[in-house]
Amino acid sequence: MKIVYFSLTGQTRRFVKKLGLDSYEVNATNPFQPIEEDYIVVAPTYDIEVTEIINDFIEYGDNQQHLKGVAGGGNRNFADLFVFTAKDLAKLYNVPMIFEFEFSGTDQDVINFKKEVEQIERL
Repeated sequence: MKIVYFSLTGQTRRFVKKLGLDSYEVNATNPFQPIEEDYIVVAPTYDIEVTEIINDFIEYGDNQQHLKGVAGGGNRNFADLFVFTAKDLAKLYNVPMIFEFEFSGTDQDVINFKKEVEQIERL
């Protein structure tokens, strides 16, 4: 399972790198790339104007059919707005919201996230 992510400040990138899984970083120069395998999006929490790049990637070609879930990172101090970007993506594309983590995640977050990925792979 590939991990597709967007990182603005580096927090999401640090989390994904700790996973040690096959990953692809979406940025302003490369959102229109086809993907031919199942993937999970890991998104930071920002306004849609900033994270629209993720939507561009998901909606490009047949990419949406391979999207299996969404995870989100953010700051719990934002209360109800914590990981709202990931929640919105999951709802918009009708896939499960599989995981939430704060900042760049803890070692336990890495373990728990990998368990979620393994469960999705078994489906």
